[in-house]
Amino acid sequence: MVYATPEELAAYTGQPAPADAERLLARASLDVDDALRTAVYCTDGAGMPTDPRIIAALSDATCAQVEYQQATNDDGTGAAGRWDSVSIGPVALSGRKDAPRGTGDLDLGPRAQRTLLRAGLLPGVIW
Repeated sequence: MVYATPEELAAYTGQPAPADAERLLARASLDVDDALRTAVYCTDGAGMPTDPRIIAALSDATCAQVEYQQATNDDGTGAAGRWDSVSIGPVALSGRKDAPRGTGDLDLGPRAQRTLLRAGLLPGVIW
């Protein structure tokens, strides 16, 4: 499920959507899904929310996550924002910027998290 469109991303950031916006939004939607593990809200047959307030919150949180990843130079793998330099062949990492995270840690941007909190979706609310 992808919670936002390239047009919504452009409106949210005030900048034209990047060429790979659909890929970025798909990855950011997965991050939002991970944050919503304990949230309960009404969905349609495809699993998409039906409440307009929830739809807007998930779209905004997804756009905020893309904005956060771009600001931290994260390509969606989580590696770029954590290292001063990264190479792929034959692998070279340099200058770690933060402590290693556990495998279950989610790097959710602050604005994305606040958007989900304001919508009552975190830490999980039963309606």
